[in-house]
Amino acid sequence: MFEQLEKIEKRYEEMGRKMAEPEIATDLPRLQELAQERADIEPVVKGFREYKDVNKSLEETRAMINDGLEEEMIEMAKQEIETLEKRRDELTEQLRMSLLRKDPNDKKDIIMEIRAGAGGNEAALFAADLFRMYSRYAQKHNWKTDIINVNESGIGGIKEIIFEISGKGAYSRLKYERGVHRVQRIPVTESSGRIHTSTATVAVLPKAEEVDIDVNPDDVKVDVFHSGGAGGQNVNKVATAIRMTHVPTGMVVVCQDERSQLQNKIKAMSVLRTRLLDIEQHKQNAEITESRRSQVGTGDRSEKIRTYNYPQDRLSDHRIDSSLHNLDKIMDGEIDDLIDTLISVEQTNQLEEKAV
Repeated sequence: MFEQLEKIEKRYEEMGRKMAEPEIATDLPRLQELAQERADIEPVVKGFREYKDVNKSLEETRAMINDGLEEEMIEMAKQEIETLEKRRDELTEQLRMSLLRKDPNDKKDIIMEIRAGAGGNEAALFAADLFRMYSRYAQKHNWKTDIINVNESGIGGIKEIIFEISGKGAYSRLKYERGVHRVQRIPVTESSGRIHTSTATVAVLPKAEEVDIDVNPDDVKVDVFHSGGAGGQNVNKVATAIRMTHVPTGMVVVCQDERSQLQNKIKAMSVLRTRLLDIEQHKQNAEITESRRSQVGTGDRSEKIRTYNYPQDRLSDHRIDSSLHNLDKIMDGEIDDLIDTLISVEQTNQLEEKAV
């Protein structure tokens, strides 16, 4: 670990020297690139330098005792050693955590897609509940939620909804929500009181920018049509809805939430770009060996990650063998404790991989 920290410190110093060079100082893009990289590793370097200072103080204090320190000063020196050892251990853990693999997408906004799975109308109602949960969660974190497209069931449920959540930390926290969510409860339409099991899938995609993936306009077919709500109601008099088809992959994106054709087109392209980037990233992830995959889960949509059991007022996350109660609070967006646990488990697994 410390060899790696030494390399990071040398890189930090090297970037400082480069930024002072005249040819770099006049190259604004390169200067900004170096400044950003240097700022990213600066907390690690500061922590490592403090660690070295603490170690040096420990050595000096121990040497003072061994050199025959006066009796009345020995007890003070021992207390100082105890304080320094505690701080050294804290810094060691902080530095170890700082070297964990960073997800390059953690700072990005997200495109989230929720789809009703098995269970008919009850699955659509559950999908609507999940959308409300994530909307409330975003609200608590002061993130912005923007619906791109929604296909409602007509009874208050949602067959499919695609929306964007933008804000600091959105992907880094919500990426753990991707997978199959299962609900066990008595539907309001069930007269016999029988418990039904339904599912909904959640996809969490890091929002792609133009610099992330290039989409050839010649590969995209755009159709314009009249948008409409459930049951054919609320049909616009002007055609503004957009259906965008990526010809090479056959991928189709529909956006009809905005009143402006241009805005719908911009949103549809954003979703298309994000999905294409997700395909590329899945290809890259397929090359990662199983020993380096987080035991929290790969996030594939085929995974059943969680069960919401209403009769027992219990949420069970199957990736971490953890259960929580008070579903009402959870469905109202109180999921920070669960996400913190998932992050902690992932970090622990990464540390164990490093130790192998």
